[in-house]
Amino acid sequence: MTYETTRRTVLLATGATGAAALVAACGGGGDDGDSASTSAPAGQVLANIDEIPVGGGKIFKDEEIVVTQPEQGQFKAFSAICTHQRCLVSTVSDGTINCPCHGSKFRIGDGAVAHGPATRPLPAEDIVVEGNSVRLT
Repeated sequence: MTYETTRRTVLLATGATGAAALVAACGGGGDDGDSASTSAPAGQVLANIDEIPVGGGKIFKDEEIVVTQPEQGQFKAFSAICTHQRCLVSTVSDGTINCPCHGSKFRIGDGAVAHGPATRPLPAEDIVVEGNSVRLT
């Protein structure tokens, strides 16, 4: 049996490949971001407390965690993976954790959505402050 490559076959194959690449690039695995999973080991020191600004925070890209200090001496930690399309958040400013991909913003105090398109909060991560260090638990 002989198969003939037609323009339609080439276009369909190219379109399917492009669509698959687009879905992979946007993290379209259907995960809604509820699972909090950290690649960092428990007990790891993330930062000194003076590295986390009051009213702001710091993103730890390798660990996929963002640590915030909403008020003096109050530290919170959340997944740094946006619950919309699983992009890594990029900044913490003006009381929000900000995703560069589609503009979602999350509150630094509780990880709640401050601005969509995300509809779910950032999952909390467990940390402990010991002396001047912020550690994963």
